[in-house]
Amino acid sequence: MGFSGQYVFGRSERPLLEAPVFDAIRPPWGDGACELWPRPGGWQTLQLRAEQWGSEELAALVEWTGAPACFAAIFDSDVADVVGLCPDGREWQTVLGLEIAAEMGIGQLDTHDTHDTLELLGTPEYAQACAARQAELEEAVPACARAAIAWASAAGVATAAQQSAIEAVLRAHEVFVEEGFIALIDALGFPPAVDPDEESEE
Repeated sequence: MGFSGQYVFGRSERPLLEAPVFDAIRPPWGDGACELWPRPGGWQTLQLRAEQWGSEELAALVEWTGAPACFAAIFDSDVADVVGLCPDGREWQTVLGLEIAAEMGIGQLDTHDTHDTLELLGTPEYAQACAARQAELEEAVPACARAAIAWASAAGVATAAQQSAIEAVLRAHEVFVEEGFIALIDALGFPPAVDPDEESEE
């Protein structure tokens, strides 16, 4: 079984887990969150196992931090629905794990209705439907990449990422899709994560 939950990326001078939106999952009331290695500039990544964490919670986090943020809703380490938001309300979305997302018929960019899926499994019709869904997701990649780059620029990233590099990340087939989310943050030009133990030894 892979990981199912959320990765949340945001900036704050205080620990991101102090945001009120995390009250229900923050110890001692819950144990559904852990902090990954931080990045310079106050950028932090949280791994959550919240039953529900979506666009409303992202908006609350952005309001609390006053900075852009994004999150990935991950299913079994196979597929991630990524949403980013700026304080001015600009939003972007993308899907990681396009091939499996197409097969599962999930992802906010997928507009097809799927009926009697179990009966269609393994049939030429099902394969054609999956190919059509994946083609739609692939077609959306350039626009998603541009929106992600604009979001990173609004977040203060000094050097704009190459669109081709972002598109490559969005089309990548990672064994663990959460690694694809981290790769996306890296490719957008955010400073690399730092091991807190190594930082304290310096």
